[in-house]
Amino acid sequence: MYLNLQVLFIEGWLTICMSLVFITIFIHLLLAFVSLSIPRLPCDSPLPPGTRAFRDLARFNHTSDGIKQRLESDLLKLKALFDHPLYNIPTPSIPEDDWLLKVKPKAKESERSSLMWVSASQEGYDEVQWNSSSESHPPWLRFHLGITRWELYPQHDPNMELLTQQIATQRIVSAVQKSGGTQLKLVMSFPNYGQALFKPMKQEREEETNYNLYYFSDFERHNAEIAAFHLDRILGYRRVPPAVGRLVDVVKEIKDITTDRKLAKTFFTSPVGNVCFYGQCSYYCSTEHAVCGRPLNLEASLAVMLPDLSLAPRRSWRSPWRRSYSRSKLAKWETEPNYCSTIKKTAPYNKGTRLVDFMDMVILDFLMSNMDRHHYETFEKFGNSTSLLHLDNGRAFGRHSKDEPSILVPLQQCCRIRRSTWLRLRLLSLPQYHISDVMRASLSTDALHKVAPLLTEPHLAALSRRLKTVLDTVSLCQKQQKEAGRESVFYDDLGSLEK
Repeated sequence: MYLNLQVLFIEGWLTICMSLVFITIFIHLLLAFVSLSIPRLPCDSPLPPGTRAFRDLARFNHTSDGIKQRLESDLLKLKALFDHPLYNIPTPSIPEDDWLLKVKPKAKESERSSLMWVSASQEGYDEVQWNSSSESHPPWLRFHLGITRWELYPQHDPNMELLTQQIATQRIVSAVQKSGGTQLKLVMSFPNYGQALFKPMKQEREEETNYNLYYFSDFERHNAEIAAFHLDRILGYRRVPPAVGRLVDVVKEIKDITTDRKLAKTFFTSPVGNVCFYGQCSYYCSTEHAVCGRPLNLEASLAVMLPDLSLAPRRSWRSPWRRSYSRSKLAKWETEPNYCSTIKKTAPYNKGTRLVDFMDMVILDFLMSNMDRHHYETFEKFGNSTSLLHLDNGRAFGRHSKDEPSILVPLQQCCRIRRSTWLRLRLLSLPQYHISDVMRASLSTDALHKVAPLLTEPHLAALSRRLKTVLDTVSLCQKQQKEAGRESVFYDDLGSLEK
């Protein structure tokens, strides 16, 4: 009897154990099946803000040839654009008075010592002696001597590649703060006596301007200065000074070489070990708005400086469509639909090309969403008969998801545009010269493109969208002018060439 009970007990125990084994195996198989059905996530360490998009783009570059192939296609489009007849319009020889600067004739022996180029501090600068031959001039001086009444540089300028390359790579021998302005800017000097205006990176490329900020409170963006130069060139204006991107070592190339004591005092090391500084200016120059290396390298734009004001004075003009720069008041042009009728009767907009020159600038600003064009400049030497200088574009490309129609109001009110500008805009709307594609290609030639594309794809898409708006505005103007029997929308600057 006792033996039978023991056997029954053992059999029951074995049954329980086998059941537990089967249950355990079933649970393991179920967990394995569930885990395989869940997408695997990367185990990368957390990235600092603003770098995830660049990492994802880099991964795509390594796993696909799509971007490379598209870029090659875009570069071909850019070349075709600049080979188009609209970018190669024959022009007569430039009159003597249309050059901004002239090389002095050969000096007498007694005067030569005063004409030699001498730096205030010889340390770090090249020992050079230039003569009247352009071959002896550094690229920045050739740029200055090539400025004319209507453009800062010619369309096919062999000096441009060398100039931008030097600004992006040459050793920096001096860095001092530029006085004036609301935000931090430095003047960088190079061994060949060239200078460039430095604007640091303050915003990640994929960030948009805060919608709660007024336009006059926006940051200046380094990539906007670079992109403005490329877009201005693509539009055929050539009125923005050459600007390039560069990674700058904030210690070796600024702190260690600056003679600006006020600037030097603003350097500090952040809690995470990055070297930062903030300089002195009206706004945004404080520890809260400091710019920092990562830990030493800082992205920046460097724009070639125009000739010194003592050699080539410039006049500043208040824009007729200047904003009120007030949170509550509207400007006159915002309340008077016929405002342009008054402007057309007012000098210097009542004759010559000043009005259509201004419209060229309006179109540039609308395409890159720059609301901060309160003034513009011209060279005094040329009087009122000259193109405008498209300077200070740091607040452009702030938003890609929203267009700002008020920037285009001057064109809507005046209904006046250069025929050559209109034809180039139409050209840039065609698939074979598409503005987004040629802009992507042009920006890819900048040194900072290796770090990350200077404009994100949404910004490039916004260019296409805004270009359509400009063309639609001109078409509406044509219809309105024709119905009212008014003057043609187009200022014909190609008449003699079309015959």
